[in-house]
Amino acid sequence: MYLKHIVGGFLFALSTLVAAHAEEVTVTDVAGREVTLDVPVKRVLLGEGRQVHALAAIRGDKVFDDVIAWRDDLMGSDADSYALYRAFAPQIADLPRFGYIPTGTFDVEAAIALDPGVIILNLEQFEAARESGFFQFMDAAGVPVVFVDFRADLDKNGDPSLRLLGKLFDVEEKAEEYIAFRHEQLGRVTDVLEKAKPEKPVVLLYRAPGISSTTACCKTFGSYNFGRMIEQAGGINVGSAFGDTTYVDINPEQVIASDPEHVIVTGANWESVSDIQEFVSVGPGAPEGPALKRLASLVQAPAFTGIRAVREGKVHAIWHQFYNNPYDYVAVQRFAKWFYPELFADLDPDATFRELHERFLPVGYRPGYWVSLSGNMN
Repeated sequence: MYLKHIVGGFLFALSTLVAAHAEEVTVTDVAGREVTLDVPVKRVLLGEGRQVHALAAIRGDKVFDDVIAWRDDLMGSDADSYALYRAFAPQIADLPRFGYIPTGTFDVEAAIALDPGVIILNLEQFEAARESGFFQFMDAAGVPVVFVDFRADLDKNGDPSLRLLGKLFDVEEKAEEYIAFRHEQLGRVTDVLEKAKPEKPVVLLYRAPGISSTTACCKTFGSYNFGRMIEQAGGINVGSAFGDTTYVDINPEQVIASDPEHVIVTGANWESVSDIQEFVSVGPGAPEGPALKRLASLVQAPAFTGIRAVREGKVHAIWHQFYNNPYDYVAVQRFAKWFYPELFADLDPDATFRELHERFLPVGYRPGYWVSLSGNMN
């Protein structure tokens, strides 16, 4: 009986300490919504599995602490990263998985039944959440919802999203450290270009070819996302001329007329979601040989006949998921080195990515995130 009282008293004191540590705050998310919730957050439902990339950068080996469920996209859209993180944290294989609000596959009742302390959604889901009544359901259940954005407008929303996550998970200092690292690495390209003012090459970013039989040439990026990264790296993005948006479709004739000096294909391991299996598989640990073979095959399409990039072998592939996380500076460095190999002879994007892993992430670096038909990999 005496021991029972001691244990009971200890548990009460512990619960009081935890409650005292929690603080109710009001934050403003990147959708401009004011949300009141307890921090540090507990019982987190990630509305996109690929948010793990941002979360890992500021939480390190605690990345999955407090995560109780997530969207099912990481497994299909970024299978190699999922395997990497599953090896680090095998328990993630058992996390409940949810669908996507814009496609109507998100199970609202199942989410509420998990009693999450917060649901973190990507900004592109905002309109669908508003139109479907998602907010009303969650408000009625007392579940806070916040939005982050590493896709639509990383320039505008990347730092605020990282700071918001830092606040939610009580790692604000780490978030600021990562933000400083990101800007330092971007500056290694933008500062050099500002001084040198080189003649800019025309660049076509070919978005996710070979993943689906229903995808015609050519999907690309407008002036945002990868399009913005091309510009930061000193290139002229073909897609920016056709839309001040994230995604743009252009026809083969427009590709030929643009005559890009570089073609950059985005790819990943999409084996479980592709119906034609012709994508370029790049990502953590991806072998170079098969990726180069697929890349060479893709640019044999009529849209690329005779263009300068193919004639000169300036055809490259890069990990598609750079478009959806705050590792954009790695892609910018890689682009800059492809565009201006002499100007950036001392820049090593592979070393930059390795440093990111060593300083911030809980998983080791495995090369394989890009390939080039030109062989200019240094």
